[in-house]
Amino acid sequence: MLDRLADVLELPTLSPAMAVAVVVALLIAAIVRGYSGFGFSMLAVSGLTLALPPTVAIPIVLTLEVAASIHMLPGVWRQVDWRSLWPLVAGTAVATPIGVHLLVNLPETPIRLAIAALVITATMLLWRGFALQRMPNTAATLATGAAAGLLNGSLGIGGPPVILFYLSSPAGTATARASLIAYFLVTDAYAIAVGALEGLASAGTFLAAAGLLPILLIGIAIGSRGFIRTEPATFRKAVLVLLVLLSAAGVVRALA
Repeated sequence: MLDRLADVLELPTLSPAMAVAVVVALLIAAIVRGYSGFGFSMLAVSGLTLALPPTVAIPIVLTLEVAASIHMLPGVWRQVDWRSLWPLVAGTAVATPIGVHLLVNLPETPIRLAIAALVITATMLLWRGFALQRMPNTAATLATGAAAGLLNGSLGIGGPPVILFYLSSPAGTATARASLIAYFLVTDAYAIAVGALEGLASAGTFLAAAGLLPILLIGIAIGSRGFIRTEPATFRKAVLVLLVLLSAAGVVRALA
């Protein structure tokens, strides 16, 4: 399967060890996605960039992200908080181009370190029991979406503000997970469209993603089963731990 992937993308054939590493990384990323509703991109990009250039790996991962959301959304459709979702999406869409501008004009490392510090701090507050008594108003929701758009455009990590938004709200774990699945479907599809306009996504991208789809679906099935069996409090703590780990990985990447 990975040999065909290399052929489609006109890349050298992967060694057996590298192929195994890519498959394992994708499977773990898909299990995390099925369980939490997020986290696939950072983990999958880390795996695929072992073998592929980032300009090739990232569009493939985004395509798999959209496929994951399409696969998962029907099962959680009724749990999505649509009232909060659309302001988040609108804020993200408007602010993403501004983030791209910042990427061009500001140094990346200090931004990554600052964002990681903010996410870890917010995560620690949530771990200690901080929670909102009601859902934020439209202005606050738009602002959260805008923050996500800025980070998405500048660093490709727009998820943390939205994840923290839902975890600190009284929405509940099932609603938070469902809303994140819907959010990433829209924003990742938007990112793919932008990438296609820039020449980053092609027919080869979609063929490669189709070849990796079985790994994605197996991992999502495993992760989703884990979510069903998890108590809400345990799920919340697991997601907070995942956020800290992803933020720590961002620090390592910034300093590498």
